[in-house]
Amino acid sequence: MTESKTATLSLDGKTYDLPVHSPTVGPDVLDITKLYGQAGVFTHDPGFTSTSACESTITYIDGGKGELLHRGYPIDQLAEKSHYLEVCYLLLYGELPSATQLEDFENRVTNHTMIHEQMVNFFRGFRRDAHPMAVMTGVVGAMSAFYHDSTDISDPWQREVASIRLIAKMPTIAAMAYKYTIGQPFVYPRNDCDYATNFLRMCFAVPAEEYVPNPILSRAMDRIFTLHADHEQNASTSTVRLAGSSGANPFACIAAGIACLWGPAHGGANQACLEMLKEIGSVDRIPEFIARAKDKNDPFRLMGFGHRVYKNFDPRATVMKKSADEVLDLLGVENNPLLQVAKELERVALEDPYFAEKKLFPNVDFYSGIILEAMGFPTSMFTPIFALSRTVGWISQWKEMIADPTGKIGRPRQLYTGSGARDYVDIESR
Repeated sequence: MTESKTATLSLDGKTYDLPVHSPTVGPDVLDITKLYGQAGVFTHDPGFTSTSACESTITYIDGGKGELLHRGYPIDQLAEKSHYLEVCYLLLYGELPSATQLEDFENRVTNHTMIHEQMVNFFRGFRRDAHPMAVMTGVVGAMSAFYHDSTDISDPWQREVASIRLIAKMPTIAAMAYKYTIGQPFVYPRNDCDYATNFLRMCFAVPAEEYVPNPILSRAMDRIFTLHADHEQNASTSTVRLAGSSGANPFACIAAGIACLWGPAHGGANQACLEMLKEIGSVDRIPEFIARAKDKNDPFRLMGFGHRVYKNFDPRATVMKKSADEVLDLLGVENNPLLQVAKELERVALEDPYFAEKKLFPNVDFYSGIILEAMGFPTSMFTPIFALSRTVGWISQWKEMIADPTGKIGRPRQLYTGSGARDYVDIESR
């Protein structure tokens, strides 16, 4: 970050010089840190969509160009050439690992995938019909009661141990949440499986027979993890940073991130997409819903198309489409009306000039939802899978925040529009 120029603010006959910082890439940033102290005014930015809340070296997004970089590496290259745990290493430590470093990191993660056996009792405390995200929020928050040796945020080694534990145990917790809701016995992780295969096995294996992993499904699962690993200062990441700014332990911070991700406007997009496909119901009703999507007076929206940040295309969607095609070729769509609707809707939308003009392209949520549905996951598991994928991004952002010497507790201001000061009125006089 460099400071090469200033901006001048004129207010009530006075002027104030505000520094302007230039990032490595992206728009310049107007620094208003001292604005209140100098001028006695705040800025107003609902949603913080025009406000930089931190300085970060992890992820960069250019929505206009359809660009997503992790530590400078384009997401499409990482998704095609790398794999999830290597991307985890990159996000955590800033550089791609050597072969020796990667082997050591993978071993550390693999050897920490089991959870404390007493934590199994936490699952039994939930109703069987509890949403898996409710279960994950509670169980992850409870990790701080079991792993006291990695809650001191002032100790770099404890921060490291907590980071590995969260990345390693999140798939186990998510799979157990799923097994619990369907009434099947928990399946413990195995050290001879890769990260994605281990998760699939814990979700779909049963004690009665041996689970045989399919490499195409494992690769598709790994890509879903990779493509959701981090996405800059989104709502859940900002929640993790805000919780962490108070000095909260890492398990509490990640539980806060999971709770935020649960919101349908954030992590529930791929679930909303599948629910839309169910509403359409059959291929012959697609023209009706396409017409509704074009009608300005109809509140219906095509879920899984377009993106708030990416204005031309979602760079993750291209890679995810390839995985979706591979999975559907393997599993077929003949006996799944939902997937038939998805494939036809994709074709119609990509060929329709209206959608091209409006930049309503299929996004990563559209394709990930299709893949997870084809694999046999219920829609209630879509957001938990998003949460376990995003865990490394949350941790990386949290560690960066903790190590920042300029960090301070988050304390947004407000534009107060309530009543002014007034005297209390006794109840007899009201």
